[in-house]
Amino acid sequence: MQAIMMQAMIFAAGLGTRLKPLTDHMPKALVRVGGEPLLKRVIFQLKEAGVERIVINVHHFASQILDYLKENDNFGLDIRISDESDRLLETGGGIKQARSLFDSNYPVLIHNVDILSNVDLKKFYSMDRKVMCPDCGVPHLMAGATLLVSWRKTKRYLVFNQQMMLVGWVNIETGEIKSPYPEVKKELSLLQYPIEATDAPMHLTQHYRIFAFSGIHTFSPQLFPLMDNYPEKFPIMDFYLDNCRCAGIKGVVKNDLRLMDVGKQETLKQAEDFLNQLI
Repeated sequence: MQAIMMQAMIFAAGLGTRLKPLTDHMPKALVRVGGEPLLKRVIFQLKEAGVERIVINVHHFASQILDYLKENDNFGLDIRISDESDRLLETGGGIKQARSLFDSNYPVLIHNVDILSNVDLKKFYSMDRKVMCPDCGVPHLMAGATLLVSWRKTKRYLVFNQQMMLVGWVNIETGEIKSPYPEVKKELSLLQYPIEATDAPMHLTQHYRIFAFSGIHTFSPQLFPLMDNYPEKFPIMDFYLDNCRCAGIKGVVKNDLRLMDVGKQETLKQAEDFLNQLI
């Protein structure tokens, strides 16, 4: 049997404003942590997981990224560039523009360039994507996306039902709610806000659980037609929330997740120690 192809996309187009003044002269993707550019670290993590094709979107100092990849012969991988030099398209628009660069037969593992973690990407990519059919209750439909989530204290959470299917989003400080399900909106609107996050995972209500998104997810090419009526620029999470009722967006909880966003100066200074702890 032919091995399943693994493909991924690295979001590397951001301006990196929180890393100024470093990013006044280089893209965030080439900022070094522990002696290696962030981009190289993510590429090698994906390569070790078995990814064969990587799409990288570029904008800020795009030519530096292209030159870096050329100098390193694309690290022996099929690396394709989605050029956003003219305009940043955000996460959803970035995926939409890169549509032709993917193999439509396989899910796409999405990874931010500035995330370091202990995630087993191969295991996450290979997880069972079957979800319950809403009509018969049998797990035979395939999830349109799988989102890696965990518990951490924050203000904004994704909301899942008992089957860990995405049903909404909530800001527990302001009480803002997003959901295509009227029953979810109604039940969450009855709570008293602000709600203080606890150290342990919380059930907001009897029916709904909340988790924080890691920024790592798989996207099925079957979702591309649903993007046809979206503008050129939009966030992927807004798209997931709009379409979770029909597309089946599944949450996967990693209780021992260790993750660092190296998108700002203070975490950049801590990143090398974080990497040493992951070894």
